[in-house]
Amino acid sequence: MAEIFKEGDGRRTHIKSPLMRESLMDRKILAATDSEQVISILPDVHVVHIGGASILDRGKDAILPLLDEVVRCRREYKIILGVGGGARMRHTYHIALDLGIPTGGLAMVAGAVNEQNRYMVQAVLAKHGGVVLHKDHYVVLPLWLASGMIPILSGMPPYHYWEPPAGPNRVPHYREDFGMFMVSEVLGAASMIFVKDEDGLYTADPKKNPAAEFIPRIDARDLLARDLPDLIIDRAVIENMLHARNTRRVQIINGLKPEMLNLALSGEPVGTVITAEKECDQ
Repeated sequence: MAEIFKEGDGRRTHIKSPLMRESLMDRKILAATDSEQVISILPDVHVVHIGGASILDRGKDAILPLLDEVVRCRREYKIILGVGGGARMRHTYHIALDLGIPTGGLAMVAGAVNEQNRYMVQAVLAKHGGVVLHKDHYVVLPLWLASGMIPILSGMPPYHYWEPPAGPNRVPHYREDFGMFMVSEVLGAASMIFVKDEDGLYTADPKKNPAAEFIPRIDARDLLARDLPDLIIDRAVIENMLHARNTRRVQIINGLKPEMLNLALSGEPVGTVITAEKECDQ
């Protein structure tokens, strides 16, 4: 807690704070901040991210049964929906890369595609209380959820032109899956569920390699150490789970099997569960 005290004749007020005159590059100072408690803002909320290429691009045959399940589950659980960009976002990336647009520009235009998908999902869910959630509306999120609404937001992180350099390639490293992970982490959500078109994580893409092995449960360090050639969710999610305070468990389920959503919301280990710690340490 900051302590206010007066010095001399009382006309000057000083605020005593351990960070007041310290460098925020000092490792010891930064380590000392680890003792501060982090609250869970909305611990009873479940964050559900619907993949763009995996679900939304498949059209009504995949989307409508899943959204019907979301509506049924909303009677028991508070849900925030995120949406991905899909093939149109990849097409946008291709054009922007061909034009020589830098990574920050790619993030900006990709976010616009996500927003279009958000409006389409909102239109389908409007009669059930589906509402578009903008960043400026986070302060009223508890009221929306208490009213039975289903907030829907774009999964793309709001870095825009400030997207960090992506290394040897220009495609943004922090994409929709990571954006929804950040939402879950900040809110201290009850669960973070990624809805894809496979039963979960495999050792390779099962669409390309039928011999790929299913991974029902794994810890983040082990997964990163395997350095798999392809992942079903953004690698940035796995990397940042190790530093998370609240969301230290994520789950991947098959949205083409809508009944899996209710099981995941109830805590059942369906699909693939990824944790920040090894199972024996939990």
